[in-house]
Amino acid sequence: MALRTTAVLCNSLSKWAYNLSGFNKYGLHRDDCLYENEDVQEALRRLPAHVVDERNFRMIRAIQLSLQKTILPKEEWTKFEEDKLYLTPIVEQVKKERKEREEWEKEY
Repeated sequence: MALRTTAVLCNSLSKWAYNLSGFNKYGLHRDDCLYENEDVQEALRRLPAHVVDERNFRMIRAIQLSLQKTILPKEEWTKFEEDKLYLTPIVEQVKKERKEREEWEKEY
């Protein structure tokens, strides 16, 4: 019972923090807000073209809304349940590959 209560509380807290962050009001996803270092750029290169196009559209729309000092109507906000991590698994794979490459170069 305590475990279930903890899970519900954690989920509620996650939703609260997600909505408080504000990027969803511009229609962005969590992975749209990643800092673009070399690993993220490599992960973006590995994505299908239509996913990159969708990301670029969301980014441009968010910039335009920010410049206009407005947000999307509430029904167009990105919902916590609908926000999927489309880039994070690829970034983790790229980081793993980079670390393996660095270890290989150290040894040989």
